[in-house]
Amino acid sequence: MSKSQTAQSNSGATLTLINAARAINWDGVPADAREVARHCLLDCLGTAIAGSREPLTEILVREVVGGEGSSQAGLIGRSERAARLSAALVNGASAHALDYDDTHMTMMGHPSVPVIPAVLALAETEGAGGRAILEAIVAGIELECRLGAIMGGAHYAVGFHSTGTLGTFGAAAACAHLLQLDESQWRNALGLAGTQAAGLKSGFGTMAKPLHAGRAASNGLLSALAARGGFTANPEIVETKQGFAATHSGKSARETLDQFAGRFLIRDTLFKYHASCYLTHAPIQAARWIRAEHRIDPASISSVEVHVEPGALNVCNIQEPRTGLEGKFSLRATTAMALSGIDTSSLDTFTDAQVTDARLVALRDRVKIVPDQNLGGTHAEVIVESRGQRLRAEADSGVPAVNLAAQRDSLIRKFIAITTRVIARKHAERLAEAALHADEINSASELLSLTRAI
Repeated sequence: MSKSQTAQSNSGATLTLINAARAINWDGVPADAREVARHCLLDCLGTAIAGSREPLTEILVREVVGGEGSSQAGLIGRSERAARLSAALVNGASAHALDYDDTHMTMMGHPSVPVIPAVLALAETEGAGGRAILEAIVAGIELECRLGAIMGGAHYAVGFHSTGTLGTFGAAAACAHLLQLDESQWRNALGLAGTQAAGLKSGFGTMAKPLHAGRAASNGLLSALAARGGFTANPEIVETKQGFAATHSGKSARETLDQFAGRFLIRDTLFKYHASCYLTHAPIQAARWIRAEHRIDPASISSVEVHVEPGALNVCNIQEPRTGLEGKFSLRATTAMALSGIDTSSLDTFTDAQVTDARLVALRDRVKIVPDQNLGGTHAEVIVESRGQRLRAEADSGVPAVNLAAQRDSLIRKFIAITTRVIARKHAERLAEAALHADEINSASELLSLTRAI
C-alpha cells in the first residue's frame, strides 16, 4: 500500500479506510504478512473446531440453525449446514467460545474471529478460492485495526468490546473485498456495519462475549451482501456527526492514518498459548518463571502481588470465579494456576471443578492485584513472598513474533492439541497443511470439509 492509498488529505476517515483495504492484493502483500494471514486462518479454524461442542455453540445450532433447513454453508467441526448468515454467526461464536483465539493491540480485540467465519461462509457460497480468501482476510483485519487506531483507547475503556464493534467493520470489509464491491457499495457496507456494531465488556465471563464475535461476523456479511444488492447507509459512518467515532469514543475521527503507510498491521497479530484472556498471559508467564527458577512449593507462598496496567482491572479481574469461563477472566485465579504448576494451555484446565478446587482457591485468595500506571497493557510484574524470600519476575506478552517459522511450529502444535478432541488426528494434520497452503486451494469447501467431526 502506498502512502497516497492510506492517507488522503481530502478524504474522510471512512473513505481513507476503504481505499487502503480495497487496494490490497495478494501479490502486493509482503511475505511476512502473507505468512501471518495463514497463521490467522489456521488458528481460527482450530479454535472454532475446539469450540464446536461448547454449550453456547450447541444452543445456537439448536435454536438458530435447527429450523432453517438450509445447506448453504458449513459449520466448522460439525456435520450440520446452515444459511450463510447463520454459519458466520455460529462459526464466529464457536471460534471465540474458549477465548483461545488471536488478538491485536491496535484493535484492542480479536481480529480473526469476526473476519474469517464471515469470509468462509461467503466464499463457500460464491465459489471463491484460497487466494481470494486470504486476500479478503488481510483486507478485513487491516481495516478493523486501522479503525481501532482512529478510535483509540477510549472506545474500549468506556466499555465496548472491540471484537464485536470494530469486528463488524472488519467482517464487512473482508466480504466487500471478496465480492469486489465498488466504492459506493463499500461505503454502504461500512455504513451498515457501523449501525449494527455492538458488544459490551460487561458480558465478559458469560456466553455473551463469544456471541459478540458471531454477531460481528454475521452482521458484517449481511452488510456486504445488502450493499451489493443496493441497500444504502450513511457513506461517512465513521466521521459523520453522531457517527461511529462520535458515539463510540467521543472522538471526531480526524486522526491521521499516515503512520500506517506502507505497513501491514496483520503482522502484529498476537497468538494465544494460554486458554484465557490475553491480559492474564503476562502474569501467567511471570509466575511460571518464578515457579521454574525457584522450584517453589505453592503451600509455602504467603502472599502474591500482581502488578498490571489499571485498565486490566476492568477486563479480567473477576475476584472469585465460580465457573471455568469466569476463571479465564480472573488474574487471581490464572496466576494461582501458574504458581501451582497447572497447565493453562490446556482446554481441560478451565472447568468449574478446577476453578473452585479448594487448594487453588486457598492460593488464589492470597493473590492481590495491584494497578500500576507505569505498566503497559501487556506488561506485568509478579512478586511472591515465600519463606522470607521476595521473588520477582516481569513479562510482556505484547511483542509480535520475530521468528515466524517458530510461530508456525507453535501454532501447529496448538492446533493439533485442541482439534483432536473433535476430529481425527489425520484430518487435523491434513487441515493444518491445507490452511498453511490456503493460497493454493480451489475453494472454501476444501477447507471446511476437513473440519467435520470424524
